[in-house]
Amino acid sequence: MWGGAFALLCLVVLGIAVAVAYQSLPSYQQLTDREDLGQTIRVRADDGSVLVEIGPQFGRWLTYEEIPQTMKSAMIAVEDRRFRSHIGIDPIGIARGIWVSLQTGDRVAGVSTISQQLARNIFLTPKRDVGRKTREAIIAMALEAKFSKNQILELYLNRVYFGGGAYGIDAASRTFYGHSAERMTVGEAAIIAGLVKAPSNYSPTADIEAAQGRASVVLDLMVNHGFLPESARAGVDPAEIRLEERTNENSARYFTDWALPQLETLIDQTSEPIDVWTTLDPGMQDAASNAVNAHAPAGAQGALVAIDRDGAVRALVGGLDYVDSIYNRATVAKRQPGSSFKLFVYLTALENGWRPDDQVVDEPITIGDWSPRNSNRTNLGVITLREAFARSVNTVSAQIGAELGFATIARMAARFGITDDINTYPSMVLGTSNVRLIEMTKAFAAVHRGGTSMPPYAIKRVVTASGQLL
Repeated sequence: MWGGAFALLCLVVLGIAVAVAYQSLPSYQQLTDREDLGQTIRVRADDGSVLVEIGPQFGRWLTYEEIPQTMKSAMIAVEDRRFRSHIGIDPIGIARGIWVSLQTGDRVAGVSTISQQLARNIFLTPKRDVGRKTREAIIAMALEAKFSKNQILELYLNRVYFGGGAYGIDAASRTFYGHSAERMTVGEAAIIAGLVKAPSNYSPTADIEAAQGRASVVLDLMVNHGFLPESARAGVDPAEIRLEERTNENSARYFTDWALPQLETLIDQTSEPIDVWTTLDPGMQDAASNAVNAHAPAGAQGALVAIDRDGAVRALVGGLDYVDSIYNRATVAKRQPGSSFKLFVYLTALENGWRPDDQVVDEPITIGDWSPRNSNRTNLGVITLREAFARSVNTVSAQIGAELGFATIARMAARFGITDDINTYPSMVLGTSNVRLIEMTKAFAAVHRGGTSMPPYAIKRVVTASGQLL
């Protein structure tokens, strides 16, 4: 009698607790609103490979109808096979867990239902204690009372953490496979479903063999619980699933740091995850990075920029190692360009009627108190203008500047895209004014275009997670 009364009292208290939790639950719309969680930006190279992902990775919110049936089945099979029949907690699973604990003396984990995991994910802290487990069960039953099974599964699959910074199946699919969750195959869904138990242990990017082994377990469970025919299971080999290839992030971060601010002038503000397709060529980027690291003197830094004639930046290295220094020497640092600046000296000469075969004299010259010398400390005498340019003769550059005007040469540099201030001291013809590497590269690209300067650009197109072109 007293036992029955106590049980009844417990049920009443539980009912009241669930009712209170029910009243305090946010609306379904509020639970699907993730604008305050931040935006994910995925930056891709010209070939589609991922350069870097910035911000929390939440992917696109998929409705229940948009989520592949194989993904729903895989998750239910591995995490909560009685999901469709329980009330938020699984009495059978709890009883089984208690029985195994009594038999083995070990605590049995993994008896939380999908509803309980959702409650924990949204409303509770990671701290483990009896009180949290009780609150988890109460909230889970409240969720079951307020929302349909389909809504709960939709919320769960869009919020659960899958490792690699990915929250939700769409982010996980894009992170590991490079495409939306709507295109997932059975094998891909099995790998993702297997991550929930221990994302760090089963991450395909950290331990592909562990991920494949876990996926095999998921596939077998799908067969055992009637979600997948035996014949279909035989045709799925987790070892054959291809992961998204990624370009070395360290090598490309100087480029992405320069490229991403350009978004502000290209698209309107949006909170939806976006894919930014850039002009970067991974092969050229690797070659550029290797060249800078191979040829930079010990203790020195280096930078390199490669630009197509249309202004597309194909490779950009701002330093030896982004981890050691994020300072971008390709786009921010101003350094003396040296003899490369003579391009503008000779362009000025050509524009003013000088011809490549005209004869000039390589001889000592003094302008004011400045007496430039050639690097080899010798003079060649009478040579052609073409030879003077090819040999980078300092004295001839000084003669051109003295005759045509140093300000005229500075204006020529500006016409070819140099926006940094160029001094008009005589020594400027030898490249003593500080300029940025990207501007010098832009100027040389303008020569390739026949004299038309094009602003360097990095972004080809921007699309949303749903594929809409912005």
